[in-house]
Amino acid sequence: MKLHMDGARLANAAAHLDVPLRAFTRDAGVDILSFGGTKNGLLYGEVVVALNPEAAHGLKFLRKMNMQLASKMRFLSAQFIALLDGDLWLRSASHANAMAARLRCAVDTIEGVEPTQKTESNGVFAVLPAGIADRLRESFRFYDWDEAAREVRWMCSFDTSEDDVDAFVAAIRRELAAHHAGKEAG
Repeated sequence: MKLHMDGARLANAAAHLDVPLRAFTRDAGVDILSFGGTKNGLLYGEVVVALNPEAAHGLKFLRKMNMQLASKMRFLSAQFIALLDGDLWLRSASHANAMAARLRCAVDTIEGVEPTQKTESNGVFAVLPAGIADRLRESFRFYDWDEAAREVRWMCSFDTSEDDVDAFVAAIRRELAAHHAGKEAG
């Protein structure tokens, strides 16, 4: 059996674990790795890396068969050179993780927000009172993780700023205050 790892958020995991990528890819038995670029600041693309060339038989032909061959591949590749040179990928991922930690610290102090999982990379998961997520989504983009449980997923990225986090936290506080005021009035 061959092991293919989807590495869309691989950089965030490496930044959190503070270990080299090879420690939980090649050294852990991963044969083929997809290293994502768009979630770490690139305009487009991901790199497929054959860590075990014997497991990648025919891989170079699949991109044409699946219509994934960009006509000007060098333009896509140039982004990865910039991303990997000087560990920009790691700095970007560390920043995203730090913004998630900032968000988590803030929501931990807000009554009515119930974090559901540890914040170990660039995501914060929480349960909100009914209706709050929908009102927040009028101004901010995020998804439900478990709609039935009212659990949401808030993701931070390479370009999330402290001001972005603070504005989002302020909006959460406003919506919860309005929610509590409505319950008291009713």
